[in-house]
Amino acid sequence: MGGSQLTKLKEALSQAGLNRKPPAGKKRKRESNELDNDKRAQKLNVIKQKLNPFDTTYTKLKHDVGGRKIKGVTGNPQQSKQAGLEQRKKTLLKEHKLKGHAGAIIDRRIGENDPTMTPEERMLERFTKERQRASKGAAFNLEDEDELTHYGQSLSKLDDFEGAGLGLRDDEDDEDDDQATVKHAHFGGFDEDEDEDEDEEPARKKSKAEVMAEVIAKSKQHKFERQMERQKDDAARQQLDDELNDIRGLLFETGGDDKATKALAKDEDKDYDVNVKELVLDKRAKPKDRTKTEEELAFEAKDALEKAERKRLRRMNGEDWDSSDDDAPSRKKERRPAGADDLEDDFQPENGADWGGLGEGLDANGDEDEDGSEDEDVEDEEGEDESGSEGDSSGDEDDEAEMEEDDLPTSLSTKKSSTSRKAKDTSSKGLPFTFPCPESNEEFLSIVEDVPEKDVPVVIQRIRALHHPSLAVDNKFKLQSLTGVLIDYILHITSPIERNFALVPPIIPHLYALSESYPVESATHFVSKLKLMQKNLTRGLAQGATSPNARTWPGPCELAFLWTISEVWSTSDMNHPVVSPARLLMGSYLGLCRVRSLSDIASGIFLCNLFRRFEELSKRFVPEVPNFLTSALLFLAPHRFKQYESLPGSIFCPDFDSEQCRALKISKQSLRTLEPQMPSLAQVLDPNPTDVEQHKLNLLCTVLELVGQFAEMYRGVHGNVEILRPMLDVLNGLKLDSATEALKSKLSSKVDMLTRLIKFALEERRPLQLQQHKPIPIATYIPKFDNATSSYLRRNDPDHERAEASKLRYQYKQERKGAIRELRKDAKFMAVVKHKEQEEKDRTYKDKMNRLQASLEGEQAEHKKLDREKLRDKKRAGRK
Repeated sequence: MGGSQLTKLKEALSQAGLNRKPPAGKKRKRESNELDNDKRAQKLNVIKQKLNPFDTTYTKLKHDVGGRKIKGVTGNPQQSKQAGLEQRKKTLLKEHKLKGHAGAIIDRRIGENDPTMTPEERMLERFTKERQRASKGAAFNLEDEDELTHYGQSLSKLDDFEGAGLGLRDDEDDEDDDQATVKHAHFGGFDEDEDEDEDEEPARKKSKAEVMAEVIAKSKQHKFERQMERQKDDAARQQLDDELNDIRGLLFETGGDDKATKALAKDEDKDYDVNVKELVLDKRAKPKDRTKTEEELAFEAKDALEKAERKRLRRMNGEDWDSSDDDAPSRKKERRPAGADDLEDDFQPENGADWGGLGEGLDANGDEDEDGSEDEDVEDEEGEDESGSEGDSSGDEDDEAEMEEDDLPTSLSTKKSSTSRKAKDTSSKGLPFTFPCPESNEEFLSIVEDVPEKDVPVVIQRIRALHHPSLAVDNKFKLQSLTGVLIDYILHITSPIERNFALVPPIIPHLYALSESYPVESATHFVSKLKLMQKNLTRGLAQGATSPNARTWPGPCELAFLWTISEVWSTSDMNHPVVSPARLLMGSYLGLCRVRSLSDIASGIFLCNLFRRFEELSKRFVPEVPNFLTSALLFLAPHRFKQYESLPGSIFCPDFDSEQCRALKISKQSLRTLEPQMPSLAQVLDPNPTDVEQHKLNLLCTVLELVGQFAEMYRGVHGNVEILRPMLDVLNGLKLDSATEALKSKLSSKVDMLTRLIKFALEERRPLQLQQHKPIPIATYIPKFDNATSSYLRRNDPDHERAEASKLRYQYKQERKGAIRELRKDAKFMAVVKHKEQEEKDRTYKDKMNRLQASLEGEQAEHKKLDREKLRDKKRAGRK
């Protein structure tokens, strides 16, 4: 087919029979009907494709097979592009044009935009709302009982108008005809008899007016029935009220008169009046006070303490109450003059003098003897402070030749003797309510100097309440320093001079609360004391671990401080800023210090007990504890081991059979006569203890108890056999045949316990075995073939789940590519639309500006023309 495109088009139309002129007449009409429009359009599309072969694309197949139909081989990109443009014009372009318009219709039907509701639920919800709206906003409610009825009767349930108040008169001749007329003519005959002849024509459809008339009649019929029922109830109620007096007369009839009835009615009226008055005077419930904040509670506590202190001072000074003072008692409680039968507890003296409850012969300042003794004590204390006080100096670490020890705040104990700490008679003064916050141990000792020991925790509590952080800015720093003061005070009262261990537990709660509020500052105070203890231990070891004068083992104050750490801080943490250094220091004491006296063994046993408290939850193994307990058994009890080499296991006991430790063994006479008791730490740690043999026996029993407790604690450790077996061998080697029955039974119970634990541990152990592996197959290099297709690695994966996952990934990838492609086309389409809109705006603006410019130019030309005419007129006038 050669020639131009027009020639090709004519030839194609001619071959398709589309350019033939239809014949005239009926034949033309018949042939035009035969030519279907769809076929005509199909032929035109074929001609169009043939004229432009580049509109159709073909995909070349790698392996073409004849007769096989594959989708997507041919495509029409121009047609697809045009279809996409049309679709975007219908969607994106429409949305773009409606963007920012407020006149769009919003579908606010109930449930229309809720995908969770089914169509049935939507219909039900809409019906419910419609009925509610009708019941609330209807102008006329047919079910309202206050509406008037038709002739006082409801016609809703009436089949006809018989008995509805519309009956005919008796003097009428044709009653049936008139009734039929009323039925059919007046009310439309809406209730015909059902037994009409079926051969008649079907009943006509009722109009809206007739239906509404029927509904109104039924509604009024219901209302009439309710009115009749109400009338009957009212009549029955009135009849009962009328007969009530007769019934009451029969019940209370006495002698034929109604005096009793009248009296009863009068009493009932009186009781009724009394009940009404009681209800009026009944106290109604009041709202409770709101929960107060921490700042408000602290302020109230401080205010209460200050008021109590002012009252105490007035009582002490014997002052009268001022009527203007808030703290003054009411006038109703004023003291009265003494009577004849008074107990002399609250009378007012006749001469008007008031001693503030101190009794006759005493003034407000107390007895003169007491004041004198107090002055002497103060002088003595000041003399001691000047002569024998020692500060918390750290010393020079380089000056090791002098070996000066850095004492803990226990050195403050040398300032006061044990007698000066005894509480004085404060019955006349009472305990103050306000105290300053001490910044050092000396200030705190001066505060509690005259306070009984049992009231020291109360003093601390009042100091904390008066200096709550919310009351002043600097109170926070005062309470932080109070933590260090309490630590120094604990060290002071547990020093070798004071030895007041009973006062430490009441102070622990306050120290715990301060440490919880200020953990960092509190930890700093504790760690500083631990560093000082470590420094003293280093100096003592450098002086000589076996030297009697070397300060190696911790004293009572150091032991009380370590016990305080176990009460204040968490000991089960893996790493703790206070407990971890304390644990290392305690291990150093047990592992490095040498036993020289009974007090050293007591200190070591106390440290072992502290380790039990420390590791009660974490159950960490401490090797120094079993070693020291085993050594303590060898030091205290007689045994069969003669040399150090004969000791079982790997027990490290450098002081075995030393001269200082030989005197620590319990004598046979003591084993036969003495009974074990609870050991006293204060008595055992005394440099010169009394009843030494009893203390030795008590410590031996304590060691046996600790052996059992640690054996139970370490039963879950993998190496418990190696830990418990040396201890069991030592227990079996003890010679306690001559001991009392209590001690022998305790020893036998511990031996049985360790034997049982070791037996169970050995039964649970399994010998080591090589790690079992799955047999590794020999590698094969035979290629894998699939008869179905050569792309088995991609399509025919033997693993079904993996094949499904690969398929999903492929589908996701294809969908993602398609989505990106569509988004790009949408963006391109919108860019073209916006560009056209901008061009239209620019063109409109340019036309507007051109019109304005032309108008201005015209005006300017007219103005110049007018100026020229004026100038010309002036010139003409000048010439004349």
